[in-house]
Amino acid sequence: MESKEIMLAKELLGIKAVLLRPDQPFTWASGWHSPIYCDNRRILSEPALRSRVAGWLAEIAMEKYPEAEVVAGVATGAIAHGVLAADKMQKPFVYVRPKPKDHGTGSQIEGVLPQGAKVVVIEDLISTGMSSLAAVKALRDAGAEVLGMVAIFTYGFPVAAEQFAAAGVALDTVSNYDALIDVATATGYVRPSDTDVLKQWRKNPSEWMR
Repeated sequence: MESKEIMLAKELLGIKAVLLRPDQPFTWASGWHSPIYCDNRRILSEPALRSRVAGWLAEIAMEKYPEAEVVAGVATGAIAHGVLAADKMQKPFVYVRPKPKDHGTGSQIEGVLPQGAKVVVIEDLISTGMSSLAAVKALRDAGAEVLGMVAIFTYGFPVAAEQFAAAGVALDTVSNYDALIDVATATGYVRPSDTDVLKQWRKNPSEWMR
């Protein structure tokens, strides 16, 4: 039986949630040049896959953090996925904005978060980890105990591993860049000659093509 990492990698490529273009790189908002673009929002348009992903997120969260009392999604990409996972877990859900609202209550965390609640965070995509860990900080500042984070996909950047370790946050993901490249190479989605390019980019993405 195939692992969930491989199954999801195949699905992401199949629905074009992940695009690989070593010859025509994308430019990210950060200014980085990249041979890959990942848009997990496309999962939400696929009912069967949407349910499977929610199930995988919930399964990992319940296995790793059975004591979790609240599920928190990182806005905006993980709100829908977090709600779906929380529903399967039958747990309360909150979501964390990038920064407090500039109107109304000025809230950064939306929903009911009891003081001292044990929280598992749901994220859709891990790149450098900065925005994900900013949500963790907001939850901690609000008095929550963050048990760990579960994400759909990670690029596996060394900088992200360093950031999570420094913050003392455990990270588990449904799939990852290594599984994706293995599937893309095995299925002919990319040429064998592109595999080395894709692997080299991940080592130092901020300097690639500069």
